[in-house]
Amino acid sequence: MGRRSRSFCVPEPLKLSATIPPMTAIRPSPGSRRALFALTATLVLVVAACQPAAQSVSPSPSASQTPAPTASPSAGGSVAPSAPASPADLSATYASIEDQVRTIRGLAAKKEVDPVVLDDAGIKKITADGFHKDNPQALVDANERLLKGLGLLPQDANLGDLYVKLLGEQVAGLYSPDDKQLYVVSRSGKLGPTEKTTFAHEYTHALQDQNFDLGSLKLDEVGEGDKGIAGLSLVEGDATLVMSLWQIQHLSQVELLQLLSESLSPEVSGSLDAMPAVLRESLLFPYTAGLSFVQSLQASGGWDAVNGAFREPPASTEQVLHPEKYASHEAPVDVTLPADLPTKLGQGWSKGLEDTLGEFQLKVWLDQVTAGSGGPSADAAAAGWGGDRVMLLDGPNGARAIALKTAWDTPADASEFASAANSVVAKLGNGAVVPAADGSGVTVVLGSSPDVLQSLRSALGA
Repeated sequence: MGRRSRSFCVPEPLKLSATIPPMTAIRPSPGSRRALFALTATLVLVVAACQPAAQSVSPSPSASQTPAPTASPSAGGSVAPSAPASPADLSATYASIEDQVRTIRGLAAKKEVDPVVLDDAGIKKITADGFHKDNPQALVDANERLLKGLGLLPQDANLGDLYVKLLGEQVAGLYSPDDKQLYVVSRSGKLGPTEKTTFAHEYTHALQDQNFDLGSLKLDEVGEGDKGIAGLSLVEGDATLVMSLWQIQHLSQVELLQLLSESLSPEVSGSLDAMPAVLRESLLFPYTAGLSFVQSLQASGGWDAVNGAFREPPASTEQVLHPEKYASHEAPVDVTLPADLPTKLGQGWSKGLEDTLGEFQLKVWLDQVTAGSGGPSADAAAAGWGGDRVMLLDGPNGARAIALKTAWDTPADASEFASAANSVVAKLGNGAVVPAADGSGVTVVLGSSPDVLQSLRSALGA
């Protein structure tokens, strides 16, 4: 839809990706991809690293199989604190992690990366400045209207404030493809397992950029939100898998326990829990779904298959959620909305945003209403997605309309989505769900008043 901050970052423990949530479609300007954040919740990473699925994924043949030394926690289950690190210690530790990550991933470094260590104030300034630079206020406001119109954001919420707060509190590190700079946050001034894990993740992004050119993925294409999320899932899934393998091989039991302890801190997770559900779900997706996607590639074809995906990235979140559809090259259906739709609505109407939601974002939308309703699950209702297009329309005196046109693999898939969408629309009010005559698609229309809704239906011939 709009711009999305695109730096690669790692968050604080249990603080999820600081990547701008896809539903808002906020993106960076074409020349700035600072927000391709490689943010993965430390807890998620620790759990993922210890799961059989993660352990069953074999590293590249050259990867070291020497296990890291382990230690027992001290009496009472406490974890020994990390000692302050001198500049020389930091440099040596980072160099060691770089070598370990290169060995695991099987990629060569083409240039040196000099990490910059930031404190809490430093990361908050970088993320806030980057957000405001890359996202004009008019674009943020339009995304806010769309989310509110879809029922995904409280009417009194301020999307810009939420993002700045989320980024400032969640980011524990980032890699910027723009200036090739890697940042690590140390709020304690120490080099503990969180900081080491952050660096392993971010350094993987640096290797990706040097070997595949992250800019070539075009994650910031305007109007291609779902495709951008899919590409981001490849990038973050790769870094998350490498980081998980690195944790298994190079963190001691005590360090893993320390990560877990920090992850379970209410102080750390509280601000994320307070965020609207759509932001939380969107933050998780590139890391959790991306990890599963990359694991499937690595399991079937090793790191060569993952490397190949950077040359031919997934085209949709459907392909990320269902790797077999990526393997079979099942491309999204090209769905269009009338370019003159604002004109058809009458004088004073204009297009605020237009984009593709995709299977993941449709699932998030449905899940906000259908969960626990006894109807079809959001996962099942969004599966079978073929393509879609959504348009936000702004009218005079604060009038608003949203048109969402979808295509489905089969009439049964379309019918299941229509049933779930009806539940959503019934709660939102002033909306309608209109199945296509041939059963291949469903159009959802929403209006700020009955008159606006009727005008939109007439303009679409629905």
